[in-house]
Amino acid sequence: MDYQSVFGATAAAINGGATPLSANAQEQTMATVLCCNCGVPIDGTSGLSMCYDCIKLSVDITDGIQKESTLSFCRNCERFLRPPSQWVTATLESRELLALCLKRLKGLQKVRLIDASFIWTEPHSRRIKVKLTVQREAFNNTIVQQSFEVEYVVVATQCPDCAKSFTVNTWRATVQIRQKVPHKRTFFYLEQLILKHNAHRDTISILETKDGLDFFYSQKNHAIKMLDFLSGVTPIRTKKSEELISMDTHTAVRSYKFTFSVEIVPICKDDLVCLPKKLARASGNISQLVLCSRVGNAVHLLDPSSLDATDLQPSVYWRQPFTSLANSSTLTEFVVLDIELTGTEKGRLAMADATVARSVDMGRNDTTYYVRTHLGGILHPGDTVLGYFLSNANFNHDLWDTLDQRNVPDVVLVKKSYPRKKKNKGRNWRLRRMAKEYNDRDDNTTQSTKQRQMEADRIERDYEIFLQELEEDPELRSTINLYKSSNSQNPEKARPARPTKMDMDGIEEAQVSMDADGDAAMETDGGDEGVESDDESDGSAPDVGLDELLDEIDELTLEDAYLSE
Repeated sequence: MDYQSVFGATAAAINGGATPLSANAQEQTMATVLCCNCGVPIDGTSGLSMCYDCIKLSVDITDGIQKESTLSFCRNCERFLRPPSQWVTATLESRELLALCLKRLKGLQKVRLIDASFIWTEPHSRRIKVKLTVQREAFNNTIVQQSFEVEYVVVATQCPDCAKSFTVNTWRATVQIRQKVPHKRTFFYLEQLILKHNAHRDTISILETKDGLDFFYSQKNHAIKMLDFLSGVTPIRTKKSEELISMDTHTAVRSYKFTFSVEIVPICKDDLVCLPKKLARASGNISQLVLCSRVGNAVHLLDPSSLDATDLQPSVYWRQPFTSLANSSTLTEFVVLDIELTGTEKGRLAMADATVARSVDMGRNDTTYYVRTHLGGILHPGDTVLGYFLSNANFNHDLWDTLDQRNVPDVVLVKKSYPRKKKNKGRNWRLRRMAKEYNDRDDNTTQSTKQRQMEADRIERDYEIFLQELEEDPELRSTINLYKSSNSQNPEKARPARPTKMDMDGIEEAQVSMDADGDAAMETDGGDEGVESDDESDGSAPDVGLDELLDEIDELTLEDAYLSE
């Protein structure tokens, strides 16, 4: 054994058998200190006496940042206030609303914002919660990251524009829509088109009159935009008038009020129309006696005896205007005794020869009528069908006298009729409604309470007929938005909705059906008559599929949440 090995063994014995440390290990051991709070070893070269976890527990970098705030919300126009005076549109949990919430916080500029997100809350709670993640330097060379929640209380208020709209004579332009027909089904359909395309967004108020609707705007450009929409969905003609309000004699600046009068063609779906001879020849030599099959930006006419169709443009109609011979209120119910297809088809239409009899004549006499119809694809023996009874008709109409009475059919069939029970389930769909005010200033002096009640019943009856037309016509349903009703969620618990008359003092965007407690639910239900299975063999009313309906949550707003309380 040499000297070095003996010296190493002696040193090891002196140290109690421990092996000498390396140079790197000695440096790390010398730089390690204990945390003054929890005693965990930490790096002593940083100059800190506490570990990172203890620093996060003892230091609050969010001190000085608001944890609660408020958001001003206008229920009428559904806009939020961006201080000091700007009102902006922002949907729930949108990027715009998040930016507005962050700008409302004081002290956020002292830290570095890492992440921000919404925390789900109940829509009716009037609370909006945001989770924020921030960073800040707590000590020298020490950056701390913390997360916290901020709660915003939605305070209902009224913006200056809406407050101005409730003041009389503050509008600058108005669009007056009128149609000279004895029903309001056209305006029910037009209302749904306006809601689907959000064409009423810029209106400050909507006034319902006896013959139509009035839309009021704060700017002329908004009224012109509404006119462009109306001309694209319905046949109209427009007249413009202006009224001088004030003028500055020094600068010659004038202030006007503009009124746009809109008149809709007085021909509706399922109306019996007699065309002038010149117009019938110019329209492909079509028969003078035709049916109105559909109304869009033009009037679509159909000859039920030959399946010929033509479009009547508004510009052509207003050169020589005329009215329809009869409307759907004069339809007569017939029973199909026999039907035979002729083989001529155009799309969904199939020509057939049918033998029909009036329902009131069944069991009284044996009078039958042989008629050619375009409903051969959907009619079967035993079905009921609605049509115009022209055998003994005498119309006070100039164009009716120009027809050759020998070629006028006894019956013109229009559409299939479906039996509807008095007691059935509520519809599984609903429609939204616009908030309108009813103009009863003139009616109070000329109409009694009984007359106003009869007018309300007539409007309610027209609305129910409109809902039935939606059920029977899939093409008509495809142009509007239908929403799921509460009955569609739990069909086993569906109950018949109580009928409620239309409130003439203000039709809200609400549901007409009633809750179990008797409180009015604020949405328009499909009505009191139910939708039955689509089975043509038993003649039941057609059904509206769930794939055609939109969910309620898609259209839920803060205003709906307020109304639900």
